[in-house]
Amino acid sequence: MADDQFDPAGIAIRRRVLGKNHVKRAIDAATDFDLEFQQFITRYAWGAIWTRPGLEPRTRSLLTIAMLATLGREDELRAHIRATANTGATPAEVKEVLLQVAVYAGVPAANAAFRIAKATFEEIARSAER
Repeated sequence: MADDQFDPAGIAIRRRVLGKNHVKRAIDAATDFDLEFQQFITRYAWGAIWTRPGLEPRTRSLLTIAMLATLGREDELRAHIRATANTGATPAEVKEVLLQVAVYAGVPAANAAFRIAKATFEEIARSAER
């Protein structure tokens, strides 16, 4: 898909947070069925929200992780845990967020999120060693 089909500010922050390869895979995999959805999330989630000046990307990242953990959205949670390398959120901060999730959203949600975060951070560390 051509980049000119996407909100310029949205595609830029989406790439900065999730990584160019992740975004390229998502856009390249788009079909007539879901292209408008890719455009929608790029325009509104990334372009209209992530570019707002009220919160820095690190805080938005941590909030997103808390919400995804609470909702049990494991695939998206993995992507946003990986994105902490780009947003500046640290594993220690993610741990604190997930402890908060345990209290306010429940231990099962936090348990699953800790499992995903632990595995994802270990994967990131292994990749860095190569």
